Amino acid sequence: MAEEPAAEIQLLRSQKAKLIEILSGDADFILQHADSRCLLSLHGYQQVKACRIPSEKVTELLDHIIQRGPEAAQGLLELLKDQALRETFPMLRFIEDQQVNTASSGNKERKRKGVPDLQATVSSKQICKNGSRLVTEKQLMTVARVIGRSWREIGRLALDIPSVKLEQIEEDHSLHVERVFAMLRSWCTCQRGKATAAHLHSLLSKGDWALPPESIDFLLETV
Repeated sequence: MAEEPAAEIQLLRSQKAKLIEILSGDADFILQHADSRCLLSLHGYQQVKACRIPSEKVTELLDHIIQRGPEAAQGLLELLKDQALRETFPMLRFIEDQQVNTASSGNKERKRKGVPDLQATVSSKQICKNGSRLVTEKQLMTVARVIGRSWREIGRLALDIPSVKLEQIEEDHSLHVERVFAMLRSWCTCQRGKATAAHLHSLLSKGDWALPPESIDFLLETV
């Protein structure tokens, strides 16, 4: 007997038509945000980007993420609850109600398999075990404004971001600050629970690429 699809995948499939209708309003916006969270493979990103019709682009995006499995599907569901997404697509509020209905059965299945439930995963992303808070988008944008022409070097050496990813970011964004912000978002997404403000400060404070302390010391401030 075939194994039943994970709750996240079932949810995306059941709401696929509605999501296509909503997200087609700005298909490129959702694509770039999904890519910044590493939800697509490089090939998948290029394939989705090549679609010219918004509804087809969103359809391809959803299909690609569903095919990548439960982790990618969960990542997309978390993205759909992001404030920036909610401001652009107000109708996305419906997804939370749908998740409430599927969370119980999904969490039971995870517990049976010994996998942490969704709520535990989300909580770990908000505050790390050592109490340090994850870096915010506002902090990332502030840092982006102080990183100059050496941004690629910082990306490769300090943040360990592949050159292919940096080239992709450069192609997708024309403004310098947006490129740097996308680079920092990519680091933040790939680091997950380790993407604290203190960790970012540490990486940007050493080596030949070290930024002036006065420009990034705000990352060490406690809120």
